[in-house]
Amino acid sequence: MAQDVQYVTLTDQNFEEEVLNSDVPVLVDFWATWCGPCRVIAPVIEELAAEYKGRAKVAKLDVDNNPVTAQNFSVRSIPTLLFFKDGAVVDQMVGAAPKRTLAGKLDTLVGQPA
Repeated sequence: MAQDVQYVTLTDQNFEEEVLNSDVPVLVDFWATWCGPCRVIAPVIEELAAEYKGRAKVAKLDVDNNPVTAQNFSVRSIPTLLFFKDGAVVDQMVGAAPKRTLAGKLDTLVGQPA
């Protein structure tokens, strides 16, 4: 795994700057190291981060290390995927989802197909 990480690593400290103040849509993956389904979708999240670079931001937030942000968005199950546009949650999914489903939601937010 020597590849460059394309996604943004979020913390309680940088969430507002990276997500709420972002000038492009943001997909946030709320996850934890012990979560099996989180590990299943991790490669998909990394692929989307690379494919949407410059058009949307893909980010991950470890809920164990950053509980304030997870609580602020009522994240009770993981993985939870929140889609932000203009600083607001516009869509969400709970659980692992196929790449095409996530890509379709991102396409809608960026307003152009991949």
